[in-house]
Parts: sequence; C-alpha cells; structure tokens
Amino acid sequence: MAAKLNTRITEMLGIEHPIIQGGMQWVGTAELASAVSNAGGLGILTSLTQPTPEDLGKEIDRCREMTDKPFGVNLTILPTITPPPYDEYLRVAVEKGIKVVETAGANPDRLVPGLKAAGVTVIHKCTSVRHALSAQNKGVDILSIDGFECAGHPGEDDIPGLILLPAAADKLEIPFVASGGFADGRGLAAALSLGAEGVNMGTRFLCTQEAPVHQNVKEAIVERSELDTNLILRTLHNTARVAKNAVSDEVVEKLNAGADFPEIRDLVAGARGRKVYETGDIDAGIWSAGPVQGIINDIPSCEDLVQRIVTEAVDIIENRLSGFIAK
Repeated sequence: MAAKLNTRITEMLGIEHPIIQGGMQWVGTAELASAVSNAGGLGILTSLTQPTPEDLGKEIDRCREMTDKPFGVNLTILPTITPPPYDEYLRVAVEKGIKVVETAGANPDRLVPGLKAAGVTVIHKCTSVRHALSAQNKGVDILSIDGFECAGHPGEDDIPGLILLPAAADKLEIPFVASGGFADGRGLAAALSLGAEGVNMGTRFLCTQEAPVHQNVKEAIVERSELDTNLILRTLHNTARVAKNAVSDEVVEKLNAGADFPEIRDLVAGARGRKVYETGDIDAGIWSAGPVQGIINDIPSCEDLVQRIVTEAVDIIENRLSGFIAK
C-alpha cells in the first residue's frame, strides 16, 4: 500500500496527501493544478493568470476535464494603480462550485463572510504570527505560514520557518501548512514536527514535467544553488524573492543606489516575467524562485514527486527518527 499521512489538512480538503501547490502567477494553470490534484495533493489555479474573470471560469472548466479530484483557486490582492476586478474573480469561482480558495496579500476580512456563506474553505497566506492570528479571528479555516525562505513576497520581518512555524503553532488553533523552502520528504517531516499539518510548495512544482513553463526555466532551477536568488524592492518595503539574473541584479543595484520605483518599474513588469516562462530567456525579466532550488535536482512528474515526498517523510518519521530514541 502506498504511504499516507493523515492530518487535519487532508481531512478538511478531501485530499490524499498534505501537499498544496503554490498559487504561482503565470504558472497556476489547469495543466499543473490538475496534475497535482491527480497526484493526491491540492492543485491551485491562479486567478490573475487569467486575463478576465470569464477566462477564469473557462480555466476551471478545463481543469475539471483533467481531474475529478479537489482543486482550489488563488486570489492575491496587492496594491496596484489599476486593480483588477477581484470580486468578480471570486464570484466566478464560487458560481463554478470551487470549494477551496486561497487568499493572499491584503487582509481577507472583507472576503471571508461571502466565501464561508458559499461553503468555501478559505486558506490565507501569512508571513507573521500576528497576521495569522488576525486571519484566524476573521474566520479563515486554514493558514499558509510563509517563512523568509519563500519565493515571492516573504513580508518584512525576515523570520525563517524554523522559528516562524513553531511560533505559529504555539498561538494558533486552526491548522496551517508550512510554506517556503519545501521540496522533499525531509521538509515535510520537519514541517509536521514543527507544528504544521502539511506543506505548500511553489518552486518545487515549478520544476515538474507538467509545469507550463519553458524547459530552460526548469533546467536553470536544477542547475542553480541556494545562493542564486535576489531580494528586490527591499528599500520600498515590498520585498520579493526572485531568481538571480541580469534584471534582478540591476534592480537591486539601482535601488541600493537610491532609485525610486518609477526608475525600476519597467524592469519588474509582470509582462517581462511572463516572457521568461514562455520563451525560456532566463534574463528576459523578473521571475520567482526560492533558495530551495539548491536541493532540487530533477524534473519529475507531479505524480512521482508527490509520492516520493510522502514515502520519504513516512520513512523518516517511522524509522530514522525513532532510531534516535534510547530504549
């Protein structure tokens, strides 16, 4: 029988394994989400990857053609000059019968009542214990606790998962998954021991056969080490961890020299990052990757990856750790 781990996360989400795919911009499409769900985890469609709410509805339909397992929808709300129609994206997701929504970015308090009324399980991503407690008080069902190791936006506190996860476990009542720096069974076993009830993985799923990005990107992740990321927008208090390349190096250099956002706006444009994934030109723009790439050494299918992670975690829990106990 295949190895299994049962946690509150697997029970609440109706999934086989406590592994969630990160809601990555330009990456969280039906191809990847369905593959993760078919592997027994929870696949996530990224709302804003779709140009319009109507396109999200079509992507949900497309994903359902590829899997009959649960999958969710991510909605990240960030400060922007021309905000997209966030409420419309959520309305479409609810009307399409989505039962798991991951929110990130802004405080979810305005969104939670409507989602809960529709029978949706709400996962909210936080980078601090104080924000996690606030989200818990607002009625969120599950939290994703992001340590400083994560790709994307790690917040401004710079607290790594080894501290943040047990600190969250000490204070929270609702279950949470660990995010940032997870790629294998060692990480899953560690997350469980620190108080999490599963893991959320972005960079690791970016480097799978089903991820809808150019092969050059996947090979770059395999080739790179844990040192090959940059923290950008630090001076603007909007820190983002991205892959180290010519563009992110230039952004760091300019901001450290005192540049303001208008001077680097074109460099960090999302459209340029999308070109990286589409064309395979690693230096075409900013793209997200975490230092976890230092322990990513292959490009497996999602099925093989998820099973390998769970099998390894079970072996560590049952055999390696128990072997340290003096009898």
